[in-house]
Amino acid sequence: MTGNVIQDVNRAALARLPGVLARILPRGRVVGAQFRVGSLEGEPGDSLAVALTGDRRGAWCDFAAGCRGGDPVSLAAAVWRVRQLEAAQRLAAMIGMEARNER
Repeated sequence: MTGNVIQDVNRAALARLPGVLARILPRGRVVGAQFRVGSLEGEPGDSLAVALTGDRRGAWCDFAAGCRGGDPVSLAAAVWRVRQLEAAQRLAAMIGMEARNER
């Protein structure tokens, strides 16, 4: 990958967003233009929403916990409770990318 690893992984994850979300949060489901799940812990419910379409595609908010982010890497970091670089590396491996350790 070239450039910033987090940006590269976000771009690749956005290209296959529903499948990526299903792997990160397997109890979630598509509801209209959103992916919905109960929380960052992944239980069933609707408190966490991820935009699947439009300009905000990939943006997410856990309304119950009051946390939010703008892309798949920030969501993965919140779910896995790791820094964004580590989340990008793990997400890259999940989707078959090679992620270098860059900042």
